[in-house]
Amino acid sequence: MSEEKKLEQFEDDYCEYVTFSVTDQNGNEVELAVIDEFEINHKNYVAAAVIEDDAINEDGLYIYRVKAYADDFEVEKITDKDEYESVAQAYMDMED
Repeated sequence: MSEEKKLEQFEDDYCEYVTFSVTDQNGNEVELAVIDEFEINHKNYVAAAVIEDDAINEDGLYIYRVKAYADDFEVEKITDKDEYESVAQAYMDMED
């Protein structure tokens, strides 16, 4: 295997993700990794996956609205059902 291929594999295996924590409906803190960032209708969003045992579980993605600051960000749960469905559908369409 060439050094270039080894480096690509290393980068794939040890990719660092931006993470954040949220509180689930049972009051437990859950750590999520940002899988993707995107903009729809001039609003910023992230698709995130749960981190379990230092691994990312991409079986289910969660979408949050994002407010970005100079060196940090804040996620907001999307409480409007129509907005969530619209954003989720737009994200799935981008992935196709």
